[in-house]
Amino acid sequence: MLPLTFPLHRQILLKRRIWSSCCRRLAAMSSLLIHQPHYSWLKELGLTEDNDGVYNGTWGGRGEVVTSYCPANNLPIARVRQATLEEYNETVIKAKEAWQVWADVPAPKRGEIVRQIGDALRKKISVLGHLVSLEMGKILVEGVGEVQEYVDICDYAVGLSRIVGGPILPSERPGHALIEQWNPVGLVGIITAFNFPVAVYGWNNALALICGDVCLWKGAPTTSLTSVAVTKIIAQVLEDNNLPGAICSLTCGGADIGNAIAKDESVDLVSFTGSTNVGKQVALKVQERFGRNLLELGGNNAIIVFEDADLNLVTPSVLFAAVGTAGQRCTTARRLFLHESIHDDIVQKLSKAYAQVRIGDPWESDTLCGPLHTKQSVEMFLSAIEQAKCEGGTVVCGGKIIDRSGNFVEPTIMTGLAHDSPIVHKETFAPILYIIKFKTEAEAFAWNNEVKQGLSSSIFTKDLGRIFRWLGPKGSDCGIVNVNIPTSGAEIGGAFGGEKHTGGGRESGSDSWKHYMRRSTW
Repeated sequence: MLPLTFPLHRQILLKRRIWSSCCRRLAAMSSLLIHQPHYSWLKELGLTEDNDGVYNGTWGGRGEVVTSYCPANNLPIARVRQATLEEYNETVIKAKEAWQVWADVPAPKRGEIVRQIGDALRKKISVLGHLVSLEMGKILVEGVGEVQEYVDICDYAVGLSRIVGGPILPSERPGHALIEQWNPVGLVGIITAFNFPVAVYGWNNALALICGDVCLWKGAPTTSLTSVAVTKIIAQVLEDNNLPGAICSLTCGGADIGNAIAKDESVDLVSFTGSTNVGKQVALKVQERFGRNLLELGGNNAIIVFEDADLNLVTPSVLFAAVGTAGQRCTTARRLFLHESIHDDIVQKLSKAYAQVRIGDPWESDTLCGPLHTKQSVEMFLSAIEQAKCEGGTVVCGGKIIDRSGNFVEPTIMTGLAHDSPIVHKETFAPILYIIKFKTEAEAFAWNNEVKQGLSSSIFTKDLGRIFRWLGPKGSDCGIVNVNIPTSGAEIGGAFGGEKHTGGGRESGSDSWKHYMRRSTW
């Protein structure tokens, strides 16, 4: 109520402004996908039109409000209030306090909590998979499969919680023994990318928890809703077990929060997944304080097809590796080396296969390729095509944007480029495949290794001698070395990661748990 002494004309003007502001607010709310009946399932994940992006036992968010958009139509889904630096600092303090409790919980008991997290995710696997598809843009089967990866690593970690430990070693001193004692590092800061907004956090989170660490998560700003939804699921499990929620904290934010994590000496391990350029900056900041980091960065992955390969395997494998997730996987096949004797035949078969790829809404069951994640991604796609043309490349198929709402492009095949062309050595996060002829095994292996990244690689051949050479010291220099299967995809039981500019980190599987612990010998 305005005071009676307030001039009447100013009262009318102010009320009009308030009414106009309310109308704009209501219009903005009604335009959000979360308010449309078709997307009412979002509320099953505890999401509303405005969501808190900070969790440390309680929810909050006093920072910038970020709107999340659907890449398939560029319509707003809902909003998230990000963390301020003050809230980040508060969260670190609470996480450190929570570690005092969590570190005293026996490892098998920690495994039981992780088992419950996996079960809670199972109950939400469909609806959470739909959210991943809606917010990131990958097709539905991939969205659900990504949540399944988190479930699988929880199962893996539960078993690991009962066997983590070091050896007892013989001592040179009489009556003595050497024991390797493994203890948690403490607080793990986990920075994840947009393309796997659930799975990458899951790999880190499940292993860190059974090791006795607490986690502070900063997901990509463009997939903040997924970060909030996953954290709500985990928070409920912690609450049901009377454990501090700050064991699995969340601070949504941009570069300021990521920079704070990298520089903060209170963060005992920084696990970063993203581009090589940003990863280099993170590594320098962490190293400056003599901290630990785990880097999962870019990949420029190659498939090599020899003349003796089973050609029936090649076309579907290359198609899946190059077009899956619209080329937005770190393990996407970006270079295809074909023996000159089969080059033309494979190019023709791939062109026919590409022409049959259904591109469209990622929620439709027959869609094989969804949109790129952002409008900026589309611009990078077009820029890469033009650069490739300038360097002598020829577009065999694709190469254009699709005239419809959303960030859709045509999966593209290019030939005619040299193996060492600048664009071939650049990772473009889009469905562009460069096909190059080769003559000998030696040059094919050398071309695979000549790029700066070293994540995934594959050969197609029936020659057992060649296979062992490929796996040996003079073969592929990548962290993932495949034979007669695509470059994309990984199993949670095997260590995932790569060499050189891919960062050297290993997440998931094998002995990657050692990243999340410190070792003492006594």
